[in-house]
Amino acid sequence: MRKWVIAVPALLVLGALLWWWQRPVTLLTVARGPVETLVANSRAGTLKACRRTQLSFNLGAPVGERLVAEGERVVAGQILMRLRQDDQQARVAEGEARLLLQRNARSRQCTQAELDCRQVQRLSRLAERQLAAAELLDRTEIAARLSALQCEAAAAQIAEAEAGLALQRALLDQKTLRAPFAGIVAEINGEVGEFVTPSPPGIPTPPAVDLIDDSCLYVEAPIDEVDAARVRLGMPVRVSLDAFRGQAFAGTVTRIAPFVRELEKQARTVDIEVRFAERPADVVLLTGYSADVEVLIEQRGDVLRIPSESLLEGRKVLRFDAAAGVLRAVEVQVGLANWRWTEVRAGLADGERILPSLEQEGLGDGVAVTPVELPP
Repeated sequence: MRKWVIAVPALLVLGALLWWWQRPVTLLTVARGPVETLVANSRAGTLKACRRTQLSFNLGAPVGERLVAEGERVVAGQILMRLRQDDQQARVAEGEARLLLQRNARSRQCTQAELDCRQVQRLSRLAERQLAAAELLDRTEIAARLSALQCEAAAAQIAEAEAGLALQRALLDQKTLRAPFAGIVAEINGEVGEFVTPSPPGIPTPPAVDLIDDSCLYVEAPIDEVDAARVRLGMPVRVSLDAFRGQAFAGTVTRIAPFVRELEKQARTVDIEVRFAERPADVVLLTGYSADVEVLIEQRGDVLRIPSESLLEGRKVLRFDAAAGVLRAVEVQVGLANWRWTEVRAGLADGERILPSLEQEGLGDGVAVTPVELPP
């Protein structure tokens, strides 16, 4: 009985040692495929509209009309909101009346000038025949010159009245908010009867209407300054949105900022803008979505590749030696690489099996294992 008590634990320890010595591990068969060199954003990017404007009034007055609602689509030139206008409309009417009076006055004065000119002509003919006194002719010529000057002055007064009327109409127009382009109303601040005031210098206030042109969208994303030098205009980009996980949208680099942003001293970035190659038709894109970009720097289509996480220090991988049943550390020459795949130029052959990752502890050069295959 005592022998069995000793033998059973010994057998268990021996079995554990055998399992440890030849434990099953998952291996990956080396195969060929595409490998890319990518540059990704260092922080989350943002989906933005090509045109977005926050409209406000530059005059203070109560809101008279709200003609659109949030989420409504509008066309260019459509009236969005009006301030109370009765006082300004009265000033416009006053300016129109003043202009009419000035035009009538000019008509009278210019007509009088024409009559005085004719009178001068008649008296001149009579004076030539000595039928009119020279003094009378002089007074008539002076009166004609004065009438002509009054006619010219009346023209200047009309121009002044027209300018005043244009000013009042411009002030009236400033109490009307129109859409500068077609888009969708994102936000409205101001109810009928509320008094709105323009923003004082240095103190921003909410806009009356926030208008977005969502027909043109782009992604702005920060790239680490170390990688920014490799990015060029026109490079292809894959865009992924947190709102549509699992989907990737094709795009192109359309702008690279001409300066380095210093939001964090140790993480300086360069902003790039990416336009969609084709607007996705089956999804609704909203400005403000967080987005990630992968700029394709270089690509090779059919090369021998291994998972990047399988590389050890010194650019080595653990290859399975089928004859000995152990793992062997072999050095490889690598080419293009990204966070997922690394190109192998030498050191491995197509069809060989390697340890795909280093998640399991205790594995290394010379460790005996029992292979469990992964699909290529």
